[in-house]
Amino acid sequence: MNENSPIRTETARDYAAPAETQAPAARRGRGWLWLVLLLLLAGGGYYGYRTHYAPKSEGTTEASGARKGGRGAGRHGEPAQAVGIATVTSGDVPIVLAGLGTVTPLDTVTVRSQISGYLMEVGFREGQTVKKGDFLAQIDSRIYEAQLAQYQGQLMRDQAQLQNSKLDLARFQRLSQQDSIAKQNVDTQAALVKQNEGTVAADQALVDQQKLNIAYTRIVSPVDGRVGLRQIDQGNYITAASTALVVVTRLHPISVVFTLPEDDVAKVMRRLRAGAKLTVSAYDRGDTKVLATGTLETVDNQIDTTTGTVKLRALFDNTDDALFPNQFVNAKLVVDTVRDAPIVPTAAILRGTPGTYVYLLQGDDKVVVRPITLGEADGSRTAVTAGLSVGDRVVVDGTDRLRDGASVRVTEGGTPSPGAAGPKPEGAKAEAAKPESARPEDAKAEAAKADAVAPEGQKRERRRRPAAP
Repeated sequence: MNENSPIRTETARDYAAPAETQAPAARRGRGWLWLVLLLLLAGGGYYGYRTHYAPKSEGTTEASGARKGGRGAGRHGEPAQAVGIATVTSGDVPIVLAGLGTVTPLDTVTVRSQISGYLMEVGFREGQTVKKGDFLAQIDSRIYEAQLAQYQGQLMRDQAQLQNSKLDLARFQRLSQQDSIAKQNVDTQAALVKQNEGTVAADQALVDQQKLNIAYTRIVSPVDGRVGLRQIDQGNYITAASTALVVVTRLHPISVVFTLPEDDVAKVMRRLRAGAKLTVSAYDRGDTKVLATGTLETVDNQIDTTTGTVKLRALFDNTDDALFPNQFVNAKLVVDTVRDAPIVPTAAILRGTPGTYVYLLQGDDKVVVRPITLGEADGSRTAVTAGLSVGDRVVVDGTDRLRDGASVRVTEGGTPSPGAAGPKPEGAKAEAAKPESARPEDAKAEAAKADAVAPEGQKRERRRRPAAP
């Protein structure tokens, strides 16, 4: 083919055209790359200048030093944990059995009238303390007095008939001895005497009943105690044995009935058989305040199979009226006392993988995990049977972030080791060692002096730089 052919020339132009159009695009791509590199270099240079050459304020330098010191203060780069400690002491811990109880009066009487009638008088004041036999109320007695007079008249009439029949019997008996009267008449008269005697006895019973009814019209207190609110007002009609007048409750002494699990019955009975006088304390609903202290009176004779508990009754003098009938209380029975046992605060006791343990302070700045065996507990105190000795120091506050071998510092709120006042904190030393010009109150004066003697370029740089926090 001829090289000058139009077809050849046209094809060459077609292949040469793309190369000419790609060259500007490649140059544009390389331009963007150089721009990115220049920006990165500028940013790196500015960071290096700010980090190594730009002047730093004293506050920033001190904060950086504090962070460096803090990273190396404790184990694994952690600062020392602030904790409060307590010393293990020796003492007595009572063995206490706790149960829910109810204040139960020894006597609670609802006073009702034994007869019907109108209430004529109320002789008590609500809330008054009364003695047995004190007057409470008066029922209208006139109808019963009238009936008494009627029955007394019948009694007198029947007594006269009885006397007459007895005289006739005596005559018949004399005539019978003379064979002047039939023996049947004597026997009939004797039976009539017996009949009249029965009538007189019935009349006497009616008289006695009316006298008793009249006595019932005067209502008195059946027990010593305190009267409650009046249930009915004067002038109302009272129905026998159905209308309540008032409730009288005995408050001195008073009892508390509480329950204990059946597993504790053996401990209590063993102490009672030994003749011990067991103390019972009644606490309020929040189980924080002691209301009264008494003694255990008796234990019920059977266990409730539905709850697995047994009832106990404790007596309290209640001279200050701290216990009120039907009041809910927390009863705590002291069965025995553990003597001279190591005691730790309950707040120091932890439970986890090692079992029951505490953080024991070794020296002045390190704690270790110490497994322990617990004994009896008494609220905020717990006896330890193994693992601790008297005089050991345990952590009671700040245990949430501790681990075995952690570094700690005892806070002022805790109980520091005896005779150890503790070194002065580094921050306090540095603050005390600062010159007067480095303290916050002189910072503005020093800045003004520096601006007066500094070159113009440093002044502009200081004004552009934000103040250190």
